Amino acid sequence: MNKKLLPIFEALIAGLLVFSLTATSFLAVFDYILRDKLYQMPRGIDSKIKIIGIDEKTLEEYGPVGTWSRSRYAELIKKLNANENDYAKPVLIGFDIQFSGEVDEGDTLFAEAAKESGNVVVVDQLIYGERLIETADGLRTNPVEGIVFPYEKLKEVTVAGYSNVAQDSDGTVRRIIPLEGYDGKMYDMFSKVLYKRYCELMKVTENYIPTDEYGRSIINYSGRPGDYECVSLCDVLEDRIDPLAFAGSIVLVGAYAPGMQDNFKVPGGGSKQMYGVEIHANILQSYMQRRFSVSGNTLFYAIITAIIAIVLHLMFRKLKIWQSLILLVAAVGAEILICVNLNNKGHTYSLIYLPLVLTISFIYSLAANYLIEKKRKQKVLNAFRKYVAPQVVEEIAKQGDFTIKLGGENRDIAVLFVDIRGFTTMSEALEPEKVVEILNEYLSLTTQSIFNNSGTLDKFVGDATMAVFNSPFDLPDYEFKAVCAAMDIVKGGEKLEKVLFEKYGRSVGFGVGVNVGPAVVGNVGCDFRMDFTAIGDTVNTAARLEANAKKGQVLISDVLYERVKDRVEVNEIGQIPLKGKSNGVMVYEVTKVDR
Repeated sequence: MNKKLLPIFEALIAGLLVFSLTATSFLAVFDYILRDKLYQMPRGIDSKIKIIGIDEKTLEEYGPVGTWSRSRYAELIKKLNANENDYAKPVLIGFDIQFSGEVDEGDTLFAEAAKESGNVVVVDQLIYGERLIETADGLRTNPVEGIVFPYEKLKEVTVAGYSNVAQDSDGTVRRIIPLEGYDGKMYDMFSKVLYKRYCELMKVTENYIPTDEYGRSIINYSGRPGDYECVSLCDVLEDRIDPLAFAGSIVLVGAYAPGMQDNFKVPGGGSKQMYGVEIHANILQSYMQRRFSVSGNTLFYAIITAIIAIVLHLMFRKLKIWQSLILLVAAVGAEILICVNLNNKGHTYSLIYLPLVLTISFIYSLAANYLIEKKRKQKVLNAFRKYVAPQVVEEIAKQGDFTIKLGGENRDIAVLFVDIRGFTTMSEALEPEKVVEILNEYLSLTTQSIFNNSGTLDKFVGDATMAVFNSPFDLPDYEFKAVCAAMDIVKGGEKLEKVLFEKYGRSVGFGVGVNVGPAVVGNVGCDFRMDFTAIGDTVNTAARLEANAKKGQVLISDVLYERVKDRVEVNEIGQIPLKGKSNGVMVYEVTKVDR
């Protein structure tokens, strides 16, 4: 595939992945976990909602609930309403306890007390079918097949709502079905009946609560398990709690002991479960504060997040690592802030899919960009190895510094020129193959000498070689290393001269010129053919010095001599005229270097 089109194709894959995951809720279990962490942050419980719990303390004192007379609940109502002043009584008393069937004479007492109070709400229980059916709207749901009502005397004097709570696929109670139909009638859930009765008694307008296509609303919990104030039923009945503590409150009475099997897994609860009466307290507070939400338009959100994923993937492929990381964090943070705000305003959306795909996209782009950059750097290194000393290449690879300024830059460099003396005469006398073989031997020697001293091979010009030191990268002590390279060439030439004389009956030698000073280094040429080289008077002077050097001679300029004079021995040649220069240059012949 075309390299330019590949990132676009990858971006489309990322967008399609986000769209598919979001539209199908493929990772719903993990999405629930994330939503629970961010959407279900404790918001603070309403102190007007209080719980009287049938806890372990009460069970120890009174025995199992199934052995109780309902006169005990009648006594509770009377104690809570003992004060004649309305402001000293609870606004509402809700029993999250199933009172089906008659037990004893206490049933009558309980019904009479509830009637006299006028502020009691009780529960009934829906019986759902196990098989899904399809409604007229094309939705599949569990039908209500029956209702367990309170016993008749209590039903006549109270209002009731079903206490059933809906559990998601992971067993967590996150949403409610506030209204269900059975046998041609509609029934409200317990928390909704409590809220409606509260609004009637307080003479306030009911809040509108949104529901989704299945008639469900998502609970925005106000507290975690145990957050609502709860006192033991026995403490109230035995007058260990002043009934005035419940003045102006909504009192919910229900199971508060693990053995009563009325505890559920809830968002934000962690390993701790929440009792049914606490769940209804949270639902009631959500009604009072209008803090329910419903699932937003999944298809619309899938399209939006897919577009975001496509755009960000393309940016990941172009930006630097730190820029991409900032963009990733910003995008995830923005999604969280927006979605949490939308949830608080009544519309909830999935959270996990966009961050998941963006993270995968970021890692993929990081790896892809790394491989591309590695390939590019390897290509550069392979090119450098042809004209830069191996140790310089290794240092470049370690530091990762591959930046060479395009065009030109001024640098102080040492320039070395070396030429083979007697090459023209030799080439006329020998066969071309032998000439090339001898030339390669000498050029290998010059190249190796340059590289051994960390120089850069600039170019071969026929039988001449040009090298620079301190370009294209900084090189410590480059002036001395250039002189050392020149001496290595001359000394190596003496040994090679003997070998080639024995082999071909011909011998040649080297003349070397070295200079130091400012020069312009950079890419010289045109768009389709460039050469990284050095130009300027410093280079020209080095070439003129080489032209004046005799066989086996290393000539350096006075400028270079001043920089290395403490480590070299020289013969003063004197001032000699150089072609192209109006004034002569003081020249020295190097005879020994002190390494």
